[in-house]
Amino acid sequence: MPEGLERASWGEGLRFGFGTLSVVRVRVERWDRAAAARAMTAAPVVGLALGSAAAGAGALVAWRAGGPLGAVTAVAVLAALTRGLHLDGLADVADGLGSGKPAEDALRIMKQSDIGPFGVLTLVLVLLAQVAAVAGQFGHSTLRGALAVLASATAARCALAWGCLRSVPAARPGGLGAMVAGTVTPLGAIVGTAAAALGLAALGLLDGWSALRLPASVVLGLGCARLLLGRCVRRFDGITGDVLGAMAETAATGALFALALLS
Repeated sequence: MPEGLERASWGEGLRFGFGTLSVVRVRVERWDRAAAARAMTAAPVVGLALGSAAAGAGALVAWRAGGPLGAVTAVAVLAALTRGLHLDGLADVADGLGSGKPAEDALRIMKQSDIGPFGVLTLVLVLLAQVAAVAGQFGHSTLRGALAVLASATAARCALAWGCLRSVPAARPGGLGAMVAGTVTPLGAIVGTAAAALGLAALGLLDGWSALRLPASVVLGLGCARLLLGRCVRRFDGITGDVLGAMAETAATGALFALALLS
């Protein structure tokens, strides 16, 4: 827990998490680093909730209209439930990294409201990959597609905890990135990820082999996000809210790729 602040409750942390990571209307009672620490540690819970909604919508459409439309629906619902926050972060980080400019200039590019060519290309490729991967899982069965959506959403929010480890600094003062940077202990990130993986494994028993595939996909997705984190810390001297969003989308896409390869 951040020093000098009164410990926040898990309820306060969850309200902080849902209030900042989703469109769900909640009353955020605390806006400080203690609440942020709880929120980022419990971020997988937000992932399970949002993933369940997207998985249900995608499965319903896939059942009635086929896997490709179900996949588009699931990806669109997840984007809508976050106001496209993580996708926006992904595009901004792509522009910052692709600019080749020093850290200060790259961070300024990332703060601009427009999207450059690197951001557009990255968004197109990532969304195509996500839709194609989810459609492939729906092609196996409606249940397998729904579980894939749930796993990817959970992996994305697990990545947030790893991006907010105490060893990772903020790239600049101010903003959500500075609020949450360095708030999560390694034990908290491990426990949160392990709990999410166990929950997915239990759900995967409904589909047999998925009991192993789902946790494995989360781990592999987090590995992809960790590579991006290392690159951003070296490039920007820390993280921003955009970097966390990019990590989330990278983990989600990596998890879906893993599920496709393990099918």
